Amino acid sequence: MEQLGQANQRRDAGVAALVLTTAIWSVPPLILKQTALQPLDFAAYRLWAGVAIYAVMFAVTGRRLRWATLRACAPGGVLFAADVALSFTAFRLTSIADATIIGSIATVAIIIGAARWFGEQLERKDLWFVAGALIGVAAVAIGSSGGASFSLAGDLYAAVGVFTWTGYWLFSKRARANATALEYMASVMLVAAIVMTALVPLTGHALTPPRGADWFRIWGVALFAGAVGHSLVAWSHQHVPAWLGALVLQCQPAVSTVLAWIVLHESVGPLTAAGGALVIGATATLVMRAGRRDPAGFDEPEPTTPVA
Repeated sequence: MEQLGQANQRRDAGVAALVLTTAIWSVPPLILKQTALQPLDFAAYRLWAGVAIYAVMFAVTGRRLRWATLRACAPGGVLFAADVALSFTAFRLTSIADATIIGSIATVAIIIGAARWFGEQLERKDLWFVAGALIGVAAVAIGSSGGASFSLAGDLYAAVGVFTWTGYWLFSKRARANATALEYMASVMLVAAIVMTALVPLTGHALTPPRGADWFRIWGVALFAGAVGHSLVAWSHQHVPAWLGALVLQCQPAVSTVLAWIVLHESVGPLTAAGGALVIGATATLVMRAGRRDPAGFDEPEPTTPVA
């Protein structure tokens, strides 16, 4: 009885850690609205900050990143850089509601891709929830059109980002079978930082150095959304079922939308709110169904947009 009580306490602590992580991961989209840096400039410095953090981790643990591991994980870094570029640009151009809710469709694409590439189960009934999520996204876009924060280009960036994030997640699932999580993420961060730095000049301007508060924003995202957020999720894995953890993290778009309404005064119309609720509800149901069908094989997805 005492052991059961302790297990419940650890589960509750794990859920609390995931709720905190959801809140932390909901903030970076707002930061991209407020920074004076261009989205790709911010992304480049954030990624290099991540490289520095992982370098410290390797130094503390006495590990070394092997060339063979870096080369094998490099495609993940390229996909991650592409997705960061698309998502950060979407955050800047369109409303937070549109960017985060459209991005959450990646969960649907990941579940379908996992069924195709890894033999994970997908039932016919799941297709109704897939259709519901897509209808919800259409409602969000239609409901936001004409608003002060709406941008068709921004919505399109977010939509394309669904495919880059899905590709990154599916590649990561396969690559992490041959590399530790620390080795894989360090490799991804280094390659992504190099790719992003090379990508910035192609937009027609040189990489602009951060000033003042932007340094705090960059390191805040790298340390809190990156190191702290992922550490809390990793710890919660030991105490919370994967499907429940994924369900909690799926609330991130809703939290980001509410924060944008409070902080940035971005209005959310009835159709956008209804569409967002439909998207989050449909994707959350898909996550629960996938987790309950195969608890052992279900992998808790990372945030549906690369905020960390």
